[in-house]
Amino acid sequence: MRILVVEDDEDLAEVLVESLEEARYAVDLARHGGAAEELMTANRYDLVILDWKIPAPDGLELLRQWRAAGRDEPVLMLTGRREVSDRVDGLDTGADDYLTKPFSMMELMARVRSLLRRRSRTLRPLRAGEIVLEPASRRVTFAGEPLKLTPKEFGVLEYLLSRAGEIVSRTELTEHVWDDSFDAMSNVVDVIMYRLRKKIDGGRSAKLLHTIKGVGYVLRTERGES
Repeated sequence: MRILVVEDDEDLAEVLVESLEEARYAVDLARHGGAAEELMTANRYDLVILDWKIPAPDGLELLRQWRAAGRDEPVLMLTGRREVSDRVDGLDTGADDYLTKPFSMMELMARVRSLLRRRSRTLRPLRAGEIVLEPASRRVTFAGEPLKLTPKEFGVLEYLLSRAGEIVSRTELTEHVWDDSFDAMSNVVDVIMYRLRKKIDGGRSAKLLHTIKGVGYVLRTERGES
């Protein structure tokens, strides 16, 4: 899952990013409102952690713009404002949760997990052939049997299933599953695809996962020759 952190305090931003990455989330960081606008325009996120007091536009104005534009990503707002009226303003503007500073990272991570679970419950299971992926429980079955996947394998499979039958470019895949620090020259995508093929297609001549040379990858809804 991919999370956008919008925080101008360097020390806090560093702790947030490190904690989220340790929990195996892909994380993008914006240090001011303008950078956050650019990232939100270019990407879809599973969650946004948004500080109210950032260089213009501030967090509340950003949130107002996103909701007006129909963006429905869950937003956890961070702020030093402790007045009930401020909390009401944040929630009424569209924040899904609100955390006042100072806070413990344990509490923040618990709220992140809660928001992501809540969002996942609204997502339907993804299916293709004998594969069923349930976003809410992060469970994958193949021919009725549980399939053990690493977080990155899960992320890649989830995105390919969401675009089943369509060719997904390598760039699009890495932008969705990895963060902005991903090394484009790395062969990690090839490694993940190799592992997924081994787990899903095995020694079968008819495949679900295909590489379109020079273009990207596609997950067929029915098995076809590779």
